[in-house]
Amino acid sequence: MALDGVTLAYLVKELAPQLIGARIDKIFQPEKEEVHFQLRQQGSRRLLLSASATSPRFHLTQENKKNPTSPPMFCMILRKHLEGGKLVSLQQSELERVVTFEFQNYNDRGDLVSLHLHLEIMGKHSNLILVDPSTNTILDGLKRYSHALSHYREVLPGRPYLAPPSQGKQPPLEDEELWRQTLYEEAIDRPITGILLARFAGISPELAREIVIQAGLNTETLLQQCGDIDLSRLFQAYRRLSNPEGFPETQPCLYYNSAPRPQLVAFSFVPFQQYHELRIERFPSLNDAIQSFYQSKSGNNSLESKRGSLRKIVQEQYTHTSKKLKIYNEAESNAQNGLAYQRWGELLTANLYRIPSGTSEAILEDYYDPSAPSAVIPLNPHISAIDNAQRYYKLYNKAKATLLKTKELKENTLEEINYLETLRYNLDQASSLKELDEIHVELAGQGYVAGKQLKKEVPAKKGRTKLNSKAKAKSPKESPQPRVYRSSQDRVIFVGKNNAQNDWLSLRKGKPNDLWLHTKVIPGSHVLIPLEEGEEFPDDATLEEAAALAIYYSQARGSSQVAVDYTHVKQLKKPNSAKPGMVVYDQNWTLYLTPKQEILERLLDSEEF
Repeated sequence: MALDGVTLAYLVKELAPQLIGARIDKIFQPEKEEVHFQLRQQGSRRLLLSASATSPRFHLTQENKKNPTSPPMFCMILRKHLEGGKLVSLQQSELERVVTFEFQNYNDRGDLVSLHLHLEIMGKHSNLILVDPSTNTILDGLKRYSHALSHYREVLPGRPYLAPPSQGKQPPLEDEELWRQTLYEEAIDRPITGILLARFAGISPELAREIVIQAGLNTETLLQQCGDIDLSRLFQAYRRLSNPEGFPETQPCLYYNSAPRPQLVAFSFVPFQQYHELRIERFPSLNDAIQSFYQSKSGNNSLESKRGSLRKIVQEQYTHTSKKLKIYNEAESNAQNGLAYQRWGELLTANLYRIPSGTSEAILEDYYDPSAPSAVIPLNPHISAIDNAQRYYKLYNKAKATLLKTKELKENTLEEINYLETLRYNLDQASSLKELDEIHVELAGQGYVAGKQLKKEVPAKKGRTKLNSKAKAKSPKESPQPRVYRSSQDRVIFVGKNNAQNDWLSLRKGKPNDLWLHTKVIPGSHVLIPLEEGEEFPDDATLEEAAALAIYYSQARGSSQVAVDYTHVKQLKKPNSAKPGMVVYDQNWTLYLTPKQEILERLLDSEEF
């Protein structure tokens, strides 16, 4: 969700009294497309301006990001012209997504001059451009580009500043008749939401839908389906939601989707009916709501970025290992065919007296299968019949040795593929950077990630132990934090989030008589039910609910009649060469279950954070 022109207008109106007259103490550029102004006016404030392609915006923030060692060129230009100056105005023209910050400062000659900093919020074309309004000359831009990239304008020092091209949309209209005429300039067989978006300034797709919903219409309603009363309701909703001057009161909100882990999905300057099914959080100011939204979004972007980089490492290893498995399968198939050479060697040995020298093939009766036709055996005419027989024995022995060696290699490769599948599952399930860091440490321990890369992303701490010669890794200093749920009988159920936590739950936290569950032959989380001393099994409801969680946190999620193995922790063993998260057991019971949705929902709501 991006800032639209209407929301920007509300934000400008809210922040202008707090910002105008403030002095610029310091300017930072902590990220490539983000600038921070340290302002001083009855206290200190930090103003964030972002021209990011995914999150262009401006708002006050308390976030103090780490700055690069050497400030970027654009930051140096801003410091030269603006530090020590005063912010004298904050303007937005006709609900366009361009906000102009006007500063006054003394130039090198000691003259008081005005400078404009234009924040253009236009998706991937967003930019910050510093302009001298006396000559309309660009001093510099956060993103420079020439006519090679844009036929409309250049953003280069010394070039004249051109505002982004107008889209020809109408500013807020107070006259209903003129508003209706504007609507009918579009084809009447178009949805009313699309017409509002195309014809009126400052309206986003979300706001267009909200106008239609508050008018009591369906978002798919066509203009030709609207009667006179419908149009009157639409106009009233339009005036109420798209005119910041006429309706200055805001009630900022954030909206979260449903469990199991609520995620932020949208914000609005007043409550939106289209989000009535989502959990709502209200804020005292629009700035606070926007700051909270984008801070959460930034965290999610960091999460997805790290998840993507780790997933790429795992996928590359999975592809490489799958290729090895294919080679072993082909070698095994060829070796199976080579086992027939033993029969040919024995047939030749039994019929040496019947095979003349120099012949290129021998047609012999196959005494292994009298009902089969005679065996046609290719021969090397340059060697004797006994040498041909010995040659086939050697080929047979080679095929037999290949099968023995390939069997072990194939088993190891299949084990690694299964392990990589659990890693892919764990990466998909990770919901925090901490969980991804644990997986990163695990990848380093297995040699999939180089030690330098691990050191860069995971700060060095005391107690680091050497796991192998290629990579160094350490377990988290604090105890793992698995998922914790409560059964309907108020019993605790633990669920591992990744392989490291699975090992910790099964081999360290679990007591010998505790009950352990896992989906049969399917990658997933280890589940643990602590039992009281002398207790062999929990109640049936808790057992079924724990099995439902084992299915939910596995690759079998959504399937029916899933097999779940359960046994006591004392039955679990971990072979010396086993991968993280992998255990073996000899005695177990198996439960076949199709989880009930209402049981799952209650369990997921019971999670203890």
